[in-house]
Amino acid sequence: MDIPGYNEITSAQTYMQFQQPWFAPPSWLFGPVWSVLYIIIAISFGYTAWLWWKKRIPTKVLIPFAINIVSNALFTPLQFGLQNNVLALIDIIIVLGSILWCIKAIWSHKRWIAYAQIPYLIWVSFATILQTSITWLNW
Repeated sequence: MDIPGYNEITSAQTYMQFQQPWFAPPSWLFGPVWSVLYIIIAISFGYTAWLWWKKRIPTKVLIPFAINIVSNALFTPLQFGLQNNVLALIDIIIVLGSILWCIKAIWSHKRWIAYAQIPYLIWVSFATILQTSITWLNW
């Protein structure tokens, strides 16, 4: 995604400029963690979309996955493009809620997809606490 004024170096520099809580991980950790999570997301969300396309699951199961993809994609532009901690916090809460909704929605259809969301849920739960702290500290 091409975001005016954004690149990986800019986001790392911006992240380091924020006042950080004591438990904040180093900026270099985010790339490897998200790389693994994006593979899990692509496989599980892609398979869910395929199930929907083949009419094996109803649209209401796909909705939280779509909301999650959109809200996840919005985080970086909000946090590092606009440098708006409050909007980024609202967005990450939506990401977290939509992961929980995804798990609940897909559970009775394909449990492996629900289980595959656990690492994503854990990381985003931590990231939500981190974003809440950063927003508070930089208010």
